[in-house]
Amino acid sequence: MKRYGKTVAQQCKYYKVGNIFEYMVETYLNGNISTFKALYKELCGEAKRDFIQYAFSEVHPQYLQEIIVATVR
Repeated sequence: MKRYGKTVAQQCKYYKVGNIFEYMVETYLNGNISTFKALYKELCGEAKRDFIQYAFSEVHPQYLQEIIVATVR
């Protein structure tokens, strides 16, 4: 079943994680790019914007550009 338009709280509960954004970044850094893209697609619009803000404030600059590019492709 496809999951789209989910809030941050819904995603945290569904994936049983404390911070879905942190989980997404870890997923990307572990090389699971397709899983990362699927997680991003599941988020609602507001959560997607929040993730981008999170990435700019929390992700190491070395990986920031890669992650941002992966979110828009």
